[in-house]
Amino acid sequence: QLQLEESGGGSVQVGGSLTLSCVASGDTSDYRWMAWWRQAPGKEREGVACIRPSDLYMEIADSVKGRFTIAQFKTNHTVLLQMNSLKPEDTATYYCATAYVLRHGCRDERSFGYWGRGTQVTVSS
Repeated sequence: QLQLEESGGGSVQVGGSLTLSCVASGDTSDYRWMAWWRQAPGKEREGVACIRPSDLYMEIADSVKGRFTIAQFKTNHTVLLQMNSLKPEDTATYYCATAYVLRHGCRDERSFGYWGRGTQVTVSS
């Protein structure tokens, strides 16, 4: 079993920055990919970014490209999401997720078997 715990969410004004952190514990050999997803009220869950720690290959959603960065610290099984130039539309609950094999690609939540409970990000104007 793998446990994921997110932290770092909060309220910020437009243009501000936040860094989210996700720490994996338990059977940390049970993943090869880590990712951040988000879900705004009334909307479908959206894949924001994913990373493969073995070679740092990553994918970033077009909606956040140039503003968000994903980074992974393999030694302590932590993945960060650095969010800059935040907009009101970034308001959502952000989830950390892991996958061993991306059977459906990085943007399909069916690829991910473990999920954290989420951390809320609110961007106000």
